[in-house]
Formats: sequence, structure tokens, C-alpha cells
Amino acid sequence: MLRISQQVPPTGRPVLLLEGRLVGPWVAELRGAAAAAGGAALVDLDLAGVTFADDHGVELLRDLRGAGARLVRASAFLAALIGAEHGADRGVD
Repeated sequence: MLRISQQVPPTGRPVLLLEGRLVGPWVAELRGAAAAAGGAALVDLDLAGVTFADDHGVELLRDLRGAGARLVRASAFLAALIGAEHGADRGVD
């Protein structure tokens, strides 16, 4: 299960807080939530609460990052799955 909560800070760029596992049907849910929040180029994904992502979930995160989404607060495990160094300026902060 994946919980997706949206916050819109005063700075204007929406943040999607993700909690749980990014697997199966939740991959499509995240894709839809990112689109509804204004599109990947305009959204930040807070990944601190993501405990696991399957191949499709990792692929979606890579695609969203490539389209301009900022992936923030990813664990070292998740950053490694995505293919970025934890904390590095490579799209995963």
C-alpha cells in the first residue's frame, strides 16, 4: 500500500509525500497524482516514507525525475535503486 499526501507550500511547488511501498497498482496511482499536481516538471516527491519500490516503481521515479520532478529525502537504499548517489546533486536529494 502507498499513501500519497499533497502539500502546497507558500513557495508554490507542490510536494507529494509518499509513505509505504511503491509497487503494483500504486505505481499508476503515483503517476496520476503527479499529473494532477501539475505534472512532473512542477512537483517534488518526498520519498522519506517509501520503504520499497519494485521495478515498475523505480522506473516511474526515474521517468518523473527525467521529466523534471525533484526527488527529495530518499533513503540510501531507494537512491541506490533509482541509480543516484544518496544526497548527491543528481536528482535525488
